[in-house]
Amino acid sequence: MEPATLTAAAIATLAFSKAIEKTAETLTASVLNKLNNLREKIWQRFKGNQKLEQTLAKAQKEGAKADVDLITAYLQVAMDTDAKFAQDIQQLAQEINQEINIDKIEGRNVQNVYGGEAFQSNDANAPTFQGGSGHNITFNNYNTPPS
Repeated sequence: MEPATLTAAAIATLAFSKAIEKTAETLTASVLNKLNNLREKIWQRFKGNQKLEQTLAKAQKEGAKADVDLITAYLQVAMDTDAKFAQDIQQLAQEINQEINIDKIEGRNVQNVYGGEAFQSNDANAPTFQGGSGHNITFNNYNTPPS
């Protein structure tokens, strides 16, 4: 199953809303770099459109909803007409969104799949039982009391 793609509105909000800037102190360097990269891609796409360049500058500085809405409209048209551009900024925005929200996951039952092999952990402090078809099972118990 593929992750949901972000809309033009979500991408514009992510890139230019002041809400994201208010949490900047909690963002990692990786997220900030990707956010700057996303903004740069959008700026490059609309280079030469003076009205939109002014709106981008104003939105980056102030983050007003009206400016973000105008950017959204232009961004939607650009995404509809240029599949490569759409794919590039959606992927980058998805990475940013995922990194921002990764700490909000509160589930105890987590399953990861690597190369077709699944690993499920119900409790990070519980013994881990791992195996697969045609594989040996490895028991890792990190809570063994000292002897």
